[in-house]
Amino acid sequence: MDLNYTAEDLAFRDQVRTYLEANLPQDLQQKVLNHKRLSREDFVRWHKILAKQGWVATGWPAEYGGTGWTATQRHIFEEECARAGTPAILPFGVNMVAPVIMAFGNQAQKDYYLPRILSCEDWWCQGYSEPGSGSDLASLKTRAERDGDHYIVNGQKTWTTLAQHADMIFCLVRTDTGVRKQEGISFLLIDMKTPGITVRPIIMLDEDHEVNEVFFDNVKVPVENLIGEENKGWTYAKYLLGHERTNIAAVGRAKRELQFLKRIAAKHQKNGLPLIDDAVYASKVASLEVELMALEITVLRVISQDSGRPGPEASLLKIKGTEIQQRLTELMVEAVGPYGLPFDPAFLEGETVHSIVGDDDAAPLAPYYFNFRKTSIYGGSNEIQKNIITQMILGL
Repeated sequence: MDLNYTAEDLAFRDQVRTYLEANLPQDLQQKVLNHKRLSREDFVRWHKILAKQGWVATGWPAEYGGTGWTATQRHIFEEECARAGTPAILPFGVNMVAPVIMAFGNQAQKDYYLPRILSCEDWWCQGYSEPGSGSDLASLKTRAERDGDHYIVNGQKTWTTLAQHADMIFCLVRTDTGVRKQEGISFLLIDMKTPGITVRPIIMLDEDHEVNEVFFDNVKVPVENLIGEENKGWTYAKYLLGHERTNIAAVGRAKRELQFLKRIAAKHQKNGLPLIDDAVYASKVASLEVELMALEITVLRVISQDSGRPGPEASLLKIKGTEIQQRLTELMVEAVGPYGLPFDPAFLEGETVHSIVGDDDAAPLAPYYFNFRKTSIYGGSNEIQKNIITQMILGL
C-alpha cells in the first residue's frame, strides 16, 4: 500500500488550488476562516459555483452527474477546500440521501431527485432522531400507515439540522409494529411543504438557530416516495450513516484549524512570552498534532481500499475525528482566555466589522467551542461507534 501521492495526484491538487484561488469569493472565505456564521444564501451560492464547474458531487459516478473521481482525488479536493476556507457542501442531499437513492431507489426517483440535488434546487434535511430515539434509533415511533396510494405520517423528529430552510426531508418511519424493531422501519422522502408539517426552532447555547423539531400531523406522502422496499429502511439507514460517519472525520478542516490554533497561541502570552512557547501548552498542541497525523494516515489507508461502500472502519474515523475537533476548540478557548468570554452575536452575524472584545480572532471561539460539543453525539454517539467496532471489526 503506497500512501504517497503520485505525480498525477499532485497535478490534480495544483488544478484544484488554482480553481479555488480564482473562484472562491473572498467574503465567503473570510467568514469561514474567521468562524463567522454562514447564511442559507452563502451555502447555496458556493454550491452553485461548484455546480457550474461540475465539482459538487465528488463521490458520485459520472453517469449521475458526479465527477467520477477516485477516492484519493476526493480526499485531495476536500483537503484543498478546507485549506482555502470554502463553505461546506451540505451533506444531507449530496452525501447522504443521494447515495441511498442511487443504491436503492428506482429509476424515476433517480431521474427526478438527483439533478435537483446537483443544482441545489432542493435543500434536504435528515429525519432520523426523535425524542427518546437518538442513539437507540431503531426505537423510533413516527408512524406511516398505508392508505391507498399514500402513507399517512404522524410523529416527531428532533435535532433536525437546518430544517427551517429545507424543501425535502428523508425520513425513517415505522410501518410495522408487529416485528423486531429494526425490521419494521421504512425510508420515505417527504416534501416539507406538505400540509401537516410544522418546524419549530431549537435555539442553542450560542443563540444560533441551527436545529429544529419537526412535527408530522396526518401528513400525506405518496407511496411513490418510498425508497426501496417497505420495512427495509433500516438497511438503507445504515448505508447512509456509513457515508455520514466517514465525512465527519474532516481531516482537512482539522489541519486548517490546527494552523489557526498555532497562530493565536503565538499571539497570546503567558508570563510575558508567547503561549506557544510554554512547555505545557506546547506539549498539548504537539500531542494533538500527532493524533491528527495518525488520523490522516488512517483515512488514507481506508480510501486506498476504495470499495465504494463505507464499512465499520467509518466508526473509527468518526470517533477519532470528532475527538480531535473538540480538542482543537478546547485549546483555542484555553489560548485566548478571558478574551473568549464576551458573547458578540452582531460580530458573528457579520453586522459589525470588529468585535466588542477588541480581538476578532477570539470573539467567535466560545460559541465555536460550545457548538462542537455535539460532534461526539451526532451521526451516532461515539459510545455506539465503539460498540460497532467491537462487534464488526474485533469480532467480540
